[in-house]
Amino acid sequence: MTRPLADFIDRAQRLFVLTGAGCSTDSGIPDYRDADGQWKRTPPVTYQAFMGELATRQRYWARSLLGWPRFGHARPNGTHAALAALEARGQLEVLLTQNVDRLHQRAGSRAVIDLHGRLDQVRCMGCEAGTPREAFQQVLLAHNPGWDQLDAALAPDGDADLDGVDFSPFQVPACPQCGGILKPDVVFFGENVPRERVAAVHAHLAQADAVLVVGSSLMVYSGFRFVQAAASAGVPVAALNLGRTRADDLLSLKIEQPCAAALAFLLPSASTA
Repeated sequence: MTRPLADFIDRAQRLFVLTGAGCSTDSGIPDYRDADGQWKRTPPVTYQAFMGELATRQRYWARSLLGWPRFGHARPNGTHAALAALEARGQLEVLLTQNVDRLHQRAGSRAVIDLHGRLDQVRCMGCEAGTPREAFQQVLLAHNPGWDQLDAALAPDGDADLDGVDFSPFQVPACPQCGGILKPDVVFFGENVPRERVAAVHAHLAQADAVLVVGSSLMVYSGFRFVQAAASAGVPVAALNLGRTRADDLLSLKIEQPCAAALAFLLPSASTA
């Protein structure tokens, strides 16, 4: 057990937890950044490029067709289980996740805000009609026979590394209701988090007596701003993350250990010794 971390959590009665990609790496979902907070790969597609260029949508959906089966069947790991157990202890104000994999919910967490949305839904940018991503997978396969046979490695957020491929023949289905552009129900880079979601997060933050960051470098401002606001209000902030975070100078405690191992003491089966 990491005693300083356990003590930090034990002192909190209304803990605000913010999680990032480091929570899901043990579930087989790669993260974006290295220990220094730098990109490991090409940065993700932007909202502007996705909405403005058919070629970008072709590339995105072709890679997603290959990445979704493994992403969609990923299972929660020990980190997700530990944070669900923390909620069961009654100490959690809210769990704000930057992840779009819904693994916190699958592990049993209920007080969750998906800051950047959820990849298991597809939404029309015209009429707002929603479709489960699993159902849209079958539509993609029907329009693009043989593409699922290509060899590609899983990348973050349901993407796949697919290089040296001509994406121009790939057929991108339109919304069956209005013919509009279909987009994953997630916040892309360059897109704003909905105002009402941000307001809900701030409302929870105002009730919190401590903040714990788990598995995030906080390099994306949409998450970092809440840590910044907490520190400005005098709320203690701890981080459990391998490598540098954007908030290192704001932290009252930092633990650089694998998330699942460091939080294992929260699990009901953990030794009380």
